[in-house]
Amino acid sequence: MREIFAGMPWWVKWVAVPLLALFVFGGVITSILGALIGIVFKLLLFVGLVGGLIFLVKKFSGGASKSSSSEW
Repeated sequence: MREIFAGMPWWVKWVAVPLLALFVFGGVITSILGALIGIVFKLLLFVGLVGGLIFLVKKFSGGASKSSSSEW
């Protein structure tokens, strides 16, 4: 493979080949990135909702269950 690229100009190695790779595999790359961003968003949403639920439970059951909250 190095022998093939040895005689090529620099712009073929560093511009044309990456552009061709993006053209061919661009859909795959964007779908993988979209899936990763979606997973991270859902994970952050889940953490926020669980945190909000814990906050609400502690706020509304504050005075009544002091002994049970010390068990956690």
